[in-house]
Amino acid sequence: MNTSESSVRDRLCEALREREEEIADRWVRLQLEQAVLSTDMSEHEVREEADLLISALAAGLASDVPVERLVASRNELRQTVIELSLRRARAGASPTATSMAVLSLKEALLSAVQHTTRDSAELFSAAILVNRLLDAAGVLSFETYVEGREEIIQRQSRQLLEVSTPVVRLWRHVLAVPLIGTLDTARTQVVMESLLQAIQDNEAQVAIIDITGVPAVDTAVAQHLMHTVNAVRLMGADCVISGIRPPIAQTIAQLGIDLSTILTRATLADALAAAIQLTDQPAVGQDVGAARPVTARPVTARPVTA
Repeated sequence: MNTSESSVRDRLCEALREREEEIADRWVRLQLEQAVLSTDMSEHEVREEADLLISALAAGLASDVPVERLVASRNELRQTVIELSLRRARAGASPTATSMAVLSLKEALLSAVQHTTRDSAELFSAAILVNRLLDAAGVLSFETYVEGREEIIQRQSRQLLEVSTPVVRLWRHVLAVPLIGTLDTARTQVVMESLLQAIQDNEAQVAIIDITGVPAVDTAVAQHLMHTVNAVRLMGADCVISGIRPPIAQTIAQLGIDLSTILTRATLADALAAAIQLTDQPAVGQDVGAARPVTARPVTARPVTA
């Protein structure tokens, strides 16, 4: 660290130490005036963020770490910026607004420095140093926000996939998965995990995969279905695919996709009848009841009395 930079850092540390309250208040006002919050965060919560970040900046500038590495190397400063970004991401702020909030600290900090010196050269050096420091903090806040939102989106997407692919108990030892929409790799994985777990929990002997709601079947979709069927068989259960409509049957034939090793039926009702035969259960006199989620307790079959 050269002498001029050292003296500028000392000047900034002096401003942060002597005018901490003033800097924090001004930064909060700037955020409110510039409407960069775009969240339901209270002024008290924003002030707490300001106190933490200013304290972390003061500690970082007092160290011997070069300015360009302060945000990345000083754990306290880095964690403060990361937590600020994640908190605002959860509150619904945009990444641009979050970065602009961090960058608006420049004006509050430089305003405080002006009260400690009137030397134009020193003020210019201080401005450059503050820009380097807070630009790095702004970039980190943006990256953290994007990563945090991506994690939230992925978690919500998986939850939606799980909801959109329920495993239903149709009959004793018979499960069904009604598929609606496009079947891709991610969704296939969710279907497979849910179905295999349901087979184990319910001691199912037959699993019906109904593709009535799947708009089209191509080579990729067929491969996904094959993988699911193979996994079901490894669990010791049989698999039936229902919902093979005429257009889908023609497409499968034209693509040369071999489903000869899989039991297929045109409708879910036909697939259920086949499943009952596979489980060697009588189709008459059985109290089936309404289809239930796999979490429901199994109902014991009873003969119908005359």
